[in-house]
Amino acid sequence: MGNKIYRFFEFAYIAMALFSAYLVITNWDTNRERAYIFVFFGVVAIFMFFFKRKFRKNIEKRNQDQ
Repeated sequence: MGNKIYRFFEFAYIAMALFSAYLVITNWDTNRERAYIFVFFGVVAIFMFFFKRKFRKNIEKRNQDQ
């Protein structure tokens, strides 16, 4: 059950990154400062995806070793 939750949140970060990319595209011409904020959120979301993925795999490996 725990792995499913971790995996769900991994893909939730990808969804947030895609949504941020959409907001960057729609706000680029009208409000560039807001677009830069969403660029930052997108980069953080992608970083969190890979961080959480590595964390989940470490937990899976630790559970298999026990």
